[in-house]
Amino acid sequence: MDIPALETMSVPLTYAIDASTPPSGRYVAENVLIDKPTDQNSRWSTSTSNTNQWITLRLQSLAIVKSITFGKYHKSHPCNMKDFKIYVGMTRDQMVEVLHASLKNDTIPEAFSLKHEDNSGLLFPTRFIKIVPLSAHGTSFNSSIWHISITGISDEAVVDRVRKGYDEYRESQALRYLLKHLRQRRLLSPYHAILSRVGSSIRAEHPLVSELHSYIVLHGDWPKAEEILHRMSSANLFSSYLERQRPHGVWTKLHDGPSPRGGHAMCIDQPNGIIYLFGGWDGQKNLNDFWVYDIRKEEWRALPCGTDAPSARSCHKMVYNAKLRCIYVLGRLVEPEGNPKGTQNGAANGNESSSTLSAEFYRYHVETEKWESLKYDSTVSGGPSLLYDHQMVMDNEKQIIYVSGGKIVNLSGDLNIHRYSGLFAYDVERDKWSLLPHADTFTSRSAHAMVLDPNTQTLFILFGQQGEKCLSDVHSYHIPTNTTAELTLGPGPEPSYIARAAINPELKEIYVYTHSEQSSSTLFVDPPIWVYRYGCREKGCASKWMQIPPSSDEVPEPRFAHEIVYDHGTGTVYMFGGKTSVGKDSESDKENQENSGSTDTAKDEKKGDVKETMVRLDDFWALKIERPSWKEVIRRATFYLRQQQFKEMCSSNEAPIPALAYLQNEVSSVVNHSDPEEAESFRSLLTHLLSSGSPPPSPHLGRRDVDEDEPPPRKRSRSNAADGKPSTSASLAGAMLRAADPLEPSTQGELSEQTFTLRNEVFEKILEFVNEDGKQPAGSLLDLFGVNVDSLP
Repeated sequence: MDIPALETMSVPLTYAIDASTPPSGRYVAENVLIDKPTDQNSRWSTSTSNTNQWITLRLQSLAIVKSITFGKYHKSHPCNMKDFKIYVGMTRDQMVEVLHASLKNDTIPEAFSLKHEDNSGLLFPTRFIKIVPLSAHGTSFNSSIWHISITGISDEAVVDRVRKGYDEYRESQALRYLLKHLRQRRLLSPYHAILSRVGSSIRAEHPLVSELHSYIVLHGDWPKAEEILHRMSSANLFSSYLERQRPHGVWTKLHDGPSPRGGHAMCIDQPNGIIYLFGGWDGQKNLNDFWVYDIRKEEWRALPCGTDAPSARSCHKMVYNAKLRCIYVLGRLVEPEGNPKGTQNGAANGNESSSTLSAEFYRYHVETEKWESLKYDSTVSGGPSLLYDHQMVMDNEKQIIYVSGGKIVNLSGDLNIHRYSGLFAYDVERDKWSLLPHADTFTSRSAHAMVLDPNTQTLFILFGQQGEKCLSDVHSYHIPTNTTAELTLGPGPEPSYIARAAINPELKEIYVYTHSEQSSSTLFVDPPIWVYRYGCREKGCASKWMQIPPSSDEVPEPRFAHEIVYDHGTGTVYMFGGKTSVGKDSESDKENQENSGSTDTAKDEKKGDVKETMVRLDDFWALKIERPSWKEVIRRATFYLRQQQFKEMCSSNEAPIPALAYLQNEVSSVVNHSDPEEAESFRSLLTHLLSSGSPPPSPHLGRRDVDEDEPPPRKRSRSNAADGKPSTSASLAGAMLRAADPLEPSTQGELSEQTFTLRNEVFEKILEFVNEDGKQPAGSLLDLFGVNVDSLP
């Protein structure tokens, strides 16, 4: 049963208190079973403020736990738990961390998604849930939890199937670790005996990886090993590694099109390669022109608006419905006085009273080139108020439009009033708006970014602005369960408003163009393009930020109030227009921008002696996200192979001249000499020639000061003790490695312990490029055994 089929099976789970650290007085653990937000006694409170406090819940039966919700007191409280961790497991003594998060000190219950898959994507069941408070909102206060509710899958048949699958997976992994250990220790006979016994019920690795091991470690057949690398690439065994590598951005300037502007809206018809652009602000007035760009023909074309088209506007959003071939437009900026800038389809004098302002919702039919007004005021039917600087995305499969955040138009003239919209969903087929629950658990905002992963039904909300504060947080909203989570991030972009983002759901990457909260004089240096990776299960591929460096000097100047769209088929981001700065900010200009009511460019610059000039742009760019190719992987792997072949040539009794020629020609040809690490590794190979009594190195290879008596560099075995003396395990491992196995080929004579070990190291270095599901498990069987404390003196 796949994960999407399980989304609708979540139900509230019944639990009891299993155990806890001593409570503080009458605030016992059982209080969290009942939700009494107005009763200050209805809570579990720790007896001290240290981090060694916990409460463990026991589910009524084994279940797949998917979310947890913390109820709160009816007003803020210094004892409210702030930071916490959650562990789950089938038993009390075998638990893993599934969440590290924080609660806000407010009255709104907060729901969090809990990990219920392991790193291989396999669902796992849970019986025990341990919550560890790390801090309270008040300094030195004990932590309190008021109420806990849990949701997940409790269907007995489903859970039993998941449990059996997970138990089978654990058996398989244990056997695979054992097989890896046996092969590393040269015990090939038991290795193959086990594989023969279990048959097709377990696959230790991809067959091509097994061939690679045979050619490298057992036969030393280097040409055959290089040939296998190409076959592995054709089998896509390097795909996960390539996806993890830092991408580069290749910018290409395309044809300029519509007039300069910012605050416009764009969307893309991906199947037909068409980009649409509507409206914007040119510095003097709002626009209502409508443009289309044909990606294949590389040309812009103006479309007729007609009498039913939206009025001139900026700071609006639009999305494309691929199923119905329609475009939806929502929102616009209106000045605090109630006068829409440059309104053309409104009253004759360009003014609208507050009574006529409404949250208009428009649809454009691509095939008939006709506009229609769906809702004169979406607020009446449960939708958002008139807003701007919001975000809007389309789920084409489910035919739902999601609208998040944005500022609600303020007609009072009070610039200190900031009202923000929530998270809404519009069901296209039912023509119905709804406000999504629990979306208020993260900070309301405007000028942010939002993208949808349709595969996991998850919205990601990034950055933005609330009041004068720029935000740097990233939140996920899981639509089927209505749960939110603030994602834990490493170093990344500065707090940013006017962020633009696009998503690649297959690669689980979000591409973000940010605008720093710093002054424009410090901002406009390089285009700040970042990639955020989420939900990656491969080792070394945790959620993290990486900046995308440009691959050439031709890049667009940094800007804000631009718009981007993403062509998933070609992996290309298209960017048009925006607003940039020439000169330096003055205080008067900053004040005018802050008081203009928009964070997104529908702003009038203050006339007068201003040192900074704001310029609208009409340039059009394409950004291609590229990564290292499979050829780079094969080159590096070939370098590893040829290094080992050269070392073995030096250690043989052959003349050194062929080895030197091989180093100069075959090894050098696969070295990236511009990479300092690779170049140094290449030069260090000369020590092997020197130690074998060969002539001094050729000037062609470069010089390196070495001691002629210095032995070839040798990697220290991990099994050596800290004092350099072999431990009992090292002696045992050495005995196994020194003895040839009967299944080893006898064509080249018996392998020495050192040669076997070095060849195996080369093999395992190449495995770093291979997908997790195609190779032996990471880590060592020895790592599963810790220190036996009871046996220490």
